[in-house]
Amino acid sequence: MRSNQGFDLVVVGAGIVGLGTALAAARKGKRVAVVERNARAVGASIRNFGFVTVSGQKAGEHWARARRARDVWAEIVGQAGIEVVHRGLVMPAYRREAADVLDAFLETPMGTDCHSITPGKALDYVPALRENGMRSALYSPHELRVESKDAIPKLAAWLEEKHGVSFHWSTAVTGIDGERIETSRGMLNAGAVAVCPGDDFSTLYPGRIAPYGLKVCTLQMLRIAPAAPVHFGAAVMSDLSFGRYEGFADLPEGRALAARLDADCAEMRAAGIHVIAVQSSDGSLVVGDSHVYGNAPQPFAEERIDDLILKGFDEIFDMPGRRVTARWVGTYASASDRTVLVDRPADNIRLVMVTGGTGASTGFALGEEVISDIYA
Repeated sequence: MRSNQGFDLVVVGAGIVGLGTALAAARKGKRVAVVERNARAVGASIRNFGFVTVSGQKAGEHWARARRARDVWAEIVGQAGIEVVHRGLVMPAYRREAADVLDAFLETPMGTDCHSITPGKALDYVPALRENGMRSALYSPHELRVESKDAIPKLAAWLEEKHGVSFHWSTAVTGIDGERIETSRGMLNAGAVAVCPGDDFSTLYPGRIAPYGLKVCTLQMLRIAPAAPVHFGAAVMSDLSFGRYEGFADLPEGRALAARLDADCAEMRAAGIHVIAVQSSDGSLVVGDSHVYGNAPQPFAEERIDDLILKGFDEIFDMPGRRVTARWVGTYASASDRTVLVDRPADNIRLVMVTGGTGASTGFALGEEVISDIYA
């Protein structure tokens, strides 16, 4: 790296929030550099479901952020060569209280274009669902699913090739002083800086991050191979997700569902488990997840938690002979009082974090908000 390279904006971090911020700036004609300490993206942005989720996001600006981010994904997937594996969301409701939440959701503005469908129609989308006990199901057309481990590298390559974004991999930012960005490979100059640190609370601006009381959420995920081919025409969530996603759980009807779930599946609820299942192009399924909070990532997965995820999976799907082919742990920054964090260490610097595990679903829109603020 040459010293004293000049840019309009330097983005620190090549996760989805950093890439979304870089895209927003590049679309405004800014000269952009992205600096990433790893040789490639290895964090939350590639360990997740690749599930761009709209329905269920917290009501208000975060739900609107998810709608906008989904639209950006839809605009760019073809340009960047990113496959959309499937679209939409089916959420079967097995408990009466979950069905009540579903009906209440449809009466809100967030329910626009969503529908209550019959169990039979739900099986048309996902034939492997268990029909017995299903009262109804929510169908949302808003969601799309990409393969994160492929989509994030393709997005970075597209930003470089089509938008002229300069990427500096295996490069750590060690300090920022005004318009001077000190890195492990030399000095950069930029009129503005967006720091997108994921769940790294200690490298840059720890004093700015500490007052927010963030935690690190560790989650466990699985890849499951069905014994016989199955087809997912949509992503799947169910009762536990009705009880966890704020867009559902914060409705008045959510209180009765929470009490029912606490009684029926206390151990799952204590581990923060709610089942999400999406399909990959090879027919396998990405399934999760759990939520354990602390001041550092949990380095070791617990067999007990994997077993609970599989128990929840088997309650929703009729898939005899399914087997686990991969297991991994992901982490993200979490806050109890906010979905995103945008802090201003200086007039030309923004500290940007998604603090609820919804980076893939909202990162593009958040990036646009940050760039609009910087260049207001």
